[in-house]
Amino acid sequence: MAISSNPEWRTGVRIVVAGDRGTGKSSLIVTAATNTFPTNLPRLLPPTRLPEDLCADSVPITIIDTSSNSEDRGNLAEELKRADAIVLTYACDQPETLNRLNTFWLPELRQLEVKVPVIVVGCKLDLRDEQQQVSLEQVVSPIMQQFREIETCIECSAYRHSQIPEVFYYAQKAVLHPTGPLFDQESQTLRPRCVRALKRIFILCDHDRDGALNDAELNDFQVKCFNSPLQPSEIVRVKQVVQDQLVEGVNECGLTLTGFLLLHALFIEKGRLETTWTVLRKFGYNNDIKLSDDLIPYSSVRRAPDQSVELTNEAIKFLKGVYEFFDSDLDNNLRPIEVEDVFSTAPESPWNDAPYKDAAEKTALGGLSLDAFLSEWALMTLLDPACSLENSIYIGYSGDPSSAIRLTKRRRLDRRKQQSERNVFQCFVFGPANTGKSALMNSFLGRPYSDSYSPTTDEQYAVNVVELPGGIKKTLVLREIPEDGVANLLSSNESLAACDVAVFVHDSSDESSWKRATELLVGVAVHGEDTGYEVPCLIVAAKDDLDSFPMAIQDSTRVSQDMGIEAPIPISSKLSDFNNIFRRIVNAAEHPHLSIPETEAGRSRKQYHRLINRSFMVVSVGAAVAIVGLAAYRVYAARKSASS
Repeated sequence: MAISSNPEWRTGVRIVVAGDRGTGKSSLIVTAATNTFPTNLPRLLPPTRLPEDLCADSVPITIIDTSSNSEDRGNLAEELKRADAIVLTYACDQPETLNRLNTFWLPELRQLEVKVPVIVVGCKLDLRDEQQQVSLEQVVSPIMQQFREIETCIECSAYRHSQIPEVFYYAQKAVLHPTGPLFDQESQTLRPRCVRALKRIFILCDHDRDGALNDAELNDFQVKCFNSPLQPSEIVRVKQVVQDQLVEGVNECGLTLTGFLLLHALFIEKGRLETTWTVLRKFGYNNDIKLSDDLIPYSSVRRAPDQSVELTNEAIKFLKGVYEFFDSDLDNNLRPIEVEDVFSTAPESPWNDAPYKDAAEKTALGGLSLDAFLSEWALMTLLDPACSLENSIYIGYSGDPSSAIRLTKRRRLDRRKQQSERNVFQCFVFGPANTGKSALMNSFLGRPYSDSYSPTTDEQYAVNVVELPGGIKKTLVLREIPEDGVANLLSSNESLAACDVAVFVHDSSDESSWKRATELLVGVAVHGEDTGYEVPCLIVAAKDDLDSFPMAIQDSTRVSQDMGIEAPIPISSKLSDFNNIFRRIVNAAEHPHLSIPETEAGRSRKQYHRLINRSFMVVSVGAAVAIVGLAAYRVYAARKSASS
């Protein structure tokens, strides 16, 4: 199957013809290729290439004949899976073969998960009983209602050379200019993703940003897409057609967005899908109505496991401008409908689902402040930089896409330098169930405390801005790891590579919670020592409003001293007493050489390496002394020989 969605890049279209035996498959193929009705046919035709003058857009068509015999089912399935389009045949004089499309062939395609356009073709039209004439629409409408993958239906006669070229024209057209991504046949409306793409194209062509395409802008659009200008009379005619259908489609400035969308709906309804597809492809869209991969600089987001990606100052400046534009009432509150409008030129809003949905702090009115808006972008750039790049282009970033992001230094280099210059830090939040992890996450987002407990089953994210002394702002991402997800997380050697700091939360009133938290701490510390991705760790003693369990101070002191990390930080989400925990998390991330826990095994390993290094040093010094001594002896011997 040709993999490119652009006709200019396709190497060919592969059309597979299938259907019951005796429905005219081979006659259809031979007549199309030779313009001659065959009288003697083999059991199965070899792959057949149509003449170039029958191939639209200079894209070659290869037709594959198939057998419906039971012994050939395996080959049939393979051919169907390799198809770009499928022609399903029935015989107009054999109604049972039409029924077989409904009961066997179309369900078979679904079972094989073949998702390509289907053209239903009634062959042998010349043999139909003239006394039983029925309209094609009446015959196939029930099937098309049930099987939406059917692109079109046509009847033909190879014997009479009637509508044979049209069969493969429609099949190729369905591949190069498919209806499905653009238009919903049931509702007779443009599909949402098509509307979003056309809206983006409209905005890009509206150079004076007045919400309408004037005559000059319409002409520029025409030249860009179709390489030929519009005559003034043609522009008048286009606008008149739109205005006759929709008054608000044209205003005093020109063609409005509503009119632009209507124009494309009219093209599609009249079967001129190639017009809309030409426009989309000229602006870089593929068959999924997303920007083609070659427009996204994916190489710029390649990184080592312990590197991360952040927005540049240039990108942040652009996003601030976007926020100000859509926050029309300037109340520092981007309402949900306004956020949707920000992404109305993207295939869909990336923040409608996890992990971004509800990951940022909401205002009292349920919207996003500027900090929250930028925090969501920082989170998306951290977790999926390619998605962040794509969406920045969709919403209007016009600079070099690679200038919108930057790679950070590797975390192990930051540890050596004993300082991190990142602007976005990721903190993994560990802890047993019912210890207050989610309460900590909620408090970070300004949400009120709740006594009700709901166990976390999936990873959750929370992102916000943390203001440090001196007015410096850093973005902190909290990633809550459910207790039963820790083993799976640590099964990967690189699982801690993206972590800047880890927090271990326990219920300060529950000794078993403390023990489990320390087990998790040791497990993470061992994993870091074994893989080289050691991370600073903090212990958080949650529910400080309750009485501590006996020996809590002694146990926590012992563990902290043994592992060389800070004593547990007491907090109470219920009392809103957080002991500057979020600043302390950021501070630990900024100084990644501190607060790294050390296990007994790790300590022994380090001592062993120090001993080995010291031994090498002694040997090296001894060897150097020996070499120097030997050189001195040779000089002495030479002088003595010369004097004698």
